[in-house]
Amino acid sequence: MSCPVKKIGLMGGTFDPVHTVHLIAADQARTSLGLDEVWFIPAHIPPHKREKRITDDSHRIAMLKLAIDNHPAFCLSTVEIDTAEMGKPSFTYDTMLYLNNRYPDTAFYFIIGGDMVEYLHHWNRIDELVQMVRFVALARPGYLMKHPFGDRITEVEMPQLDVSSTMIRNFVSQRRSIRYLVPEAVRLYIEENGLYGS
Repeated sequence: MSCPVKKIGLMGGTFDPVHTVHLIAADQARTSLGLDEVWFIPAHIPPHKREKRITDDSHRIAMLKLAIDNHPAFCLSTVEIDTAEMGKPSFTYDTMLYLNNRYPDTAFYFIIGGDMVEYLHHWNRIDELVQMVRFVALARPGYLMKHPFGDRITEVEMPQLDVSSTMIRNFVSQRRSIRYLVPEAVRLYIEENGLYGS
């Protein structure tokens, strides 16, 4: 008798810093699709942010560990950082090639925001990528997503919560409170390590 295929959600991003909406989105996808786990994958150099300054990998990893510590189904995967070539961006195609080869008995679901769907056709090797992983698009209620990928994208309704990492960084630099926008352990880490001009 063979073991059932594991269903793993993947949530990629810069996580600079991770915030509560990242966690809510991951949990909404997990419960809606019956995923066994959700792996958070911090990008080394996101292709769309090559010119932007990104906080050191070690800090972003530390904040993610603190943020997901109390959730039994949330895990950290540093695959994109561990396999990155110096100075080269992290492409989802390469990540999925690696993960599918390493975990052949796993069904992967790549979680993205509903607003990202219309940009998917710009992703590196997207026609091959949609055959390698099912995308899960988190859309606000009543939000229509147009795409040419058919059933390769599963839509999950997500409450509209307007929080971003950019907002968090700006709030910190302006000495505004980020309490409740990030997990408390992350807020303390940012303060203790003087990140984002704190």
